[in-house]
Amino acid sequence: MRHNSKKSTLGREKAHRDALMRNLAQSLILHGAITTTQAKAKALRSVVEPLVTKAKAGKLHDRRSIMKVLYTQEAVNKLIHDIAPNYKDRNGGYTRIVKIGPRRNDGADMAKIEFVD
Repeated sequence: MRHNSKKSTLGREKAHRDALMRNLAQSLILHGAITTTQAKAKALRSVVEPLVTKAKAGKLHDRRSIMKVLYTQEAVNKLIHDIAPNYKDRNGGYTRIVKIGPRRNDGADMAKIEFVD
């Protein structure tokens, strides 16, 4: 029995789920806040928060490991130079999830995920 192996699959295969998280993470970094479903927002938090922690150090190895996740150099630079310095005295909890009600089309629970000021 494998303990502590709980993960959110979001109804997708691994490659599709990884690409989705990379896209959402990049959008969150570039725009500061995005609207998505609650399940995706909760899964995204576990991707973005370690990236901010790595960006706070700002070493070359940290930059390269961030580049493995994010698609563009623009997003990497914004994370390291603009976002991470705001959280130098904070030990986690860089994002906030605000519930905004059901989606009109299919009733999915929607949420807004944003960086804490």
